Amino acid sequence: MTSEQTDLEKERRFVVETGVAGNIAALAEPVIEALGYRLVRVLVSNRDGGTLQVMAERPDGHIDVNQLTKISRDLSPLLDAHDLISDRYFLEVSSPGIDRPLVRPSDFEKWIGYEAKIKVNQPIDGQKRFRGIIEGYEDNEVLLRAPVGEQKTDQILGFAPQLIEDAKLVLTDELIKAAMAGKSAQSTDTDLKDE
Repeated sequence: MTSEQTDLEKERRFVVETGVAGNIAALAEPVIEALGYRLVRVLVSNRDGGTLQVMAERPDGHIDVNQLTKISRDLSPLLDAHDLISDRYFLEVSSPGIDRPLVRPSDFEKWIGYEAKIKVNQPIDGQKRFRGIIEGYEDNEVLLRAPVGEQKTDQILGFAPQLIEDAKLVLTDELIKAAMAGKSAQSTDTDLKDE
Protein backbone atom coordinates (compact mmCIF):
# COMPACT_ATOMS: atom_id res chain seq x y z
CA MET A 1 0.00 0.00 0.00
CA THR A 2 1.39 3.39 -0.98
CA SER A 3 1.61 6.38 1.34
CA GLU A 4 -1.15 8.08 -0.68
CA GLN A 5 -3.46 5.05 -0.25
CA THR A 6 -2.72 5.02 3.48
CA ASP A 7 -3.58 8.73 3.75
CA LEU A 8 -6.86 8.17 1.87
CA GLU A 9 -7.75 5.27 4.18
CA LYS A 10 -7.16 7.48 7.22
CA GLU A 11 -9.72 9.98 5.89
CA ARG A 12 -12.45 7.43 5.08
CA ARG A 13 -15.28 7.28 7.62
CA PHE A 14 -15.55 3.91 9.33
CA VAL A 15 -18.47 4.83 11.56
CA VAL A 16 -21.30 4.89 9.03
CA GLU A 17 -25.04 5.20 9.28
CA THR A 18 -27.63 2.57 8.36
CA GLY A 19 -31.29 2.73 7.35
CA VAL A 20 -32.76 6.14 6.49
CA ALA A 21 -29.74 7.96 7.96
CA GLY A 22 -27.47 5.81 5.75
CA ASN A 23 -29.51 6.67 2.65
CA ILE A 24 -29.35 10.37 3.52
CA ALA A 25 -25.59 10.14 4.14
CA ALA A 26 -25.14 8.53 0.71
CA LEU A 27 -26.91 11.53 -0.86
CA ALA A 28 -25.32 14.18 1.33
CA GLU A 29 -21.68 13.10 1.34
CA PRO A 30 -20.95 13.81 -2.37
CA VAL A 31 -22.63 17.24 -2.10
CA ILE A 32 -20.65 18.10 1.02
CA GLU A 33 -17.38 16.87 -0.51
CA ALA A 34 -18.03 18.83 -3.74
CA LEU A 35 -18.19 21.97 -1.58
CA GLY A 36 -14.79 21.11 -0.07
CA TYR A 37 -16.03 19.81 3.29
CA ARG A 38 -16.32 16.41 4.99
CA LEU A 39 -19.38 14.64 6.32
CA VAL A 40 -18.99 13.66 9.96
CA ARG A 41 -22.39 12.17 10.81
CA VAL A 42 -26.08 12.02 9.89
CA LEU A 43 -28.59 11.47 12.67
CA VAL A 44 -32.37 11.19 12.34
CA SER A 45 -34.26 11.70 15.61
CA ASN A 46 -37.69 12.58 17.00
CA ARG A 47 -36.27 15.64 18.76
CA ASP A 48 -38.37 18.78 18.27
CA GLY A 49 -41.01 16.86 16.30
CA GLY A 50 -38.44 15.37 13.92
CA THR A 51 -34.85 16.44 13.32
CA LEU A 52 -32.33 15.54 10.66
CA GLN A 53 -28.88 16.48 11.93
CA VAL A 54 -26.02 16.64 9.44
CA MET A 55 -22.57 17.28 10.91
CA ALA A 56 -19.84 18.56 8.61
CA GLU A 57 -16.42 20.16 8.82
CA ARG A 58 -13.57 21.39 6.67
CA PRO A 59 -10.66 18.94 6.30
CA ASP A 60 -8.75 20.96 8.91
CA GLY A 61 -11.58 20.38 11.41
CA HIS A 62 -12.93 23.93 11.45
CA ILE A 63 -16.10 25.33 9.89
CA ASP A 64 -18.02 28.58 10.24
CA VAL A 65 -21.67 29.54 10.15
CA ASN A 66 -21.53 30.79 6.54
CA GLN A 67 -20.06 27.48 5.37
CA LEU A 68 -22.70 25.51 7.27
CA THR A 69 -25.41 27.69 5.72
CA LYS A 70 -24.01 26.94 2.24
CA ILE A 71 -24.14 23.20 2.94
CA SER A 72 -27.71 23.51 4.23
CA ARG A 73 -28.83 25.44 1.14
CA ASP A 74 -27.27 22.89 -1.20
CA LEU A 75 -28.66 19.87 0.68
CA SER A 76 -32.25 21.11 1.13
CA PRO A 77 -33.42 20.76 -2.51
CA LEU A 78 -31.72 17.36 -2.82
CA LEU A 79 -33.45 16.09 0.32
CA ASP A 80 -36.78 17.48 -0.90
CA ALA A 81 -36.37 15.76 -4.28
CA HIS A 82 -35.57 12.35 -2.77
CA ASP A 83 -38.16 12.59 0.04
CA LEU A 84 -36.42 10.00 2.25
CA ILE A 85 -38.22 11.17 5.41
CA SER A 86 -41.98 11.01 4.98
CA ASP A 87 -42.87 13.23 7.96
CA ARG A 88 -42.08 16.87 8.56
CA TYR A 89 -38.63 17.46 9.99
CA PHE A 90 -36.18 20.17 10.91
CA LEU A 91 -32.82 20.14 9.10
CA GLU A 92 -29.92 21.02 11.38
CA VAL A 93 -26.52 21.41 9.76
CA SER A 94 -23.82 21.80 12.38
CA SER A 95 -20.19 21.41 13.24
CA PRO A 96 -19.19 18.31 15.21
CA GLY A 97 -18.79 20.45 18.34
CA ILE A 98 -16.23 20.15 21.10
CA ASP A 99 -17.13 16.61 22.22
CA ARG A 100 -17.26 15.51 18.62
CA PRO A 101 -17.89 12.07 17.17
CA LEU A 102 -14.72 10.28 16.07
CA VAL A 103 -15.45 8.65 12.71
CA ARG A 104 -12.13 8.48 10.83
CA PRO A 105 -8.72 7.01 11.62
CA SER A 106 -7.32 10.55 11.29
CA ASP A 107 -9.63 11.70 14.13
CA PHE A 108 -7.85 9.28 16.45
CA GLU A 109 -4.47 10.61 15.33
CA LYS A 110 -5.49 14.25 15.75
CA TRP A 111 -6.90 13.76 19.26
CA ILE A 112 -4.11 11.67 20.81
CA GLY A 113 -3.96 12.29 24.56
CA TYR A 114 -7.63 13.25 24.92
CA GLU A 115 -10.31 11.18 26.60
CA ALA A 116 -12.82 9.28 24.47
CA LYS A 117 -15.73 6.86 24.79
CA ILE A 118 -15.95 3.93 22.40
CA LYS A 119 -18.93 1.61 21.97
CA VAL A 120 -18.32 -1.62 20.05
CA ASN A 121 -20.91 -3.69 18.20
CA GLN A 122 -19.73 -7.00 19.72
CA PRO A 123 -18.74 -7.55 23.35
CA ILE A 124 -15.02 -7.77 24.05
CA ASP A 125 -14.48 -9.83 27.20
CA GLY A 126 -18.12 -9.13 28.07
CA GLN A 127 -17.78 -5.36 27.65
CA LYS A 128 -19.23 -3.12 24.91
CA ARG A 129 -18.35 0.35 26.26
CA PHE A 130 -14.86 1.65 26.89
CA ARG A 131 -13.58 4.98 28.17
CA GLY A 132 -9.95 6.01 28.14
CA ILE A 133 -7.19 8.09 26.59
CA ILE A 134 -6.68 8.03 22.83
CA GLU A 135 -3.28 6.59 21.92
CA GLY A 136 -3.68 6.94 18.14
CA TYR A 137 -4.34 4.74 15.14
CA GLU A 138 -1.78 2.12 14.12
CA ASP A 139 -1.82 -1.12 12.14
CA ASN A 140 -5.49 -0.59 11.24
CA GLU A 141 -6.57 -0.30 14.87
CA VAL A 142 -7.83 2.49 17.09
CA LEU A 143 -5.70 2.52 20.23
CA LEU A 144 -7.19 3.46 23.59
CA ARG A 145 -5.52 3.34 27.01
CA ALA A 146 -8.30 2.24 29.34
CA PRO A 147 -8.79 0.56 32.72
CA VAL A 148 -9.54 -3.14 32.24
CA GLY A 149 -10.49 -6.06 34.47
CA GLU A 150 -11.40 -6.21 38.13
CA GLN A 151 -8.22 -4.36 39.09
CA LYS A 152 -9.01 -1.58 36.57
CA THR A 153 -5.42 -1.65 35.34
CA ASP A 154 -4.65 0.65 32.39
CA GLN A 155 -3.95 -1.27 29.20
CA ILE A 156 -3.63 -0.22 25.58
CA LEU A 157 -6.58 -1.73 23.74
CA GLY A 158 -6.77 -2.05 19.96
CA PHE A 159 -10.13 -1.81 18.20
CA ALA A 160 -10.61 -2.79 14.56
CA PRO A 161 -12.64 -0.04 12.88
CA GLN A 162 -15.42 -2.45 11.84
CA LEU A 163 -16.06 -3.20 15.55
CA ILE A 164 -16.66 0.45 16.46
CA GLU A 165 -20.33 1.39 16.59
CA ASP A 166 -19.83 4.82 18.13
CA ALA A 167 -16.89 6.89 19.36
CA LYS A 168 -16.69 10.43 20.68
CA LEU A 169 -14.50 12.76 22.67
CA VAL A 170 -15.37 13.25 26.34
CA LEU A 171 -15.98 16.85 27.39
CA THR A 172 -13.15 17.61 29.81
CA ASP A 173 -11.47 20.82 30.99
CA GLU A 174 -8.46 19.94 28.83
CA LEU A 175 -10.65 19.52 25.74
CA ILE A 176 -12.45 22.81 26.43
CA LYS A 177 -9.09 24.61 26.73
CA ALA A 178 -7.97 23.10 23.41
CA ALA A 179 -11.23 24.19 21.79
CA MET A 180 -10.90 27.73 23.10
CA ALA A 181 -7.36 27.86 21.77
CA GLY A 182 -8.50 27.39 18.20
CA LYS A 183 -11.19 24.82 17.61
CA SER A 184 -14.65 26.38 17.46
CA ALA A 185 -18.05 24.73 17.58
CA GLN A 186 -20.54 26.72 15.56
CA SER A 187 -23.79 25.63 13.96
CA THR A 188 -26.64 26.86 11.88
CA ASP A 189 -30.14 25.54 11.48
CA THR A 190 -32.46 25.68 8.51
CA ASP A 191 -36.13 24.92 8.73
CA LEU A 192 -37.05 22.30 6.15
CA LYS A 193 -40.60 21.08 6.18
CA ASP A 194 -41.68 18.22 3.97
CA GLU A 195 -45.26 18.34 2.84
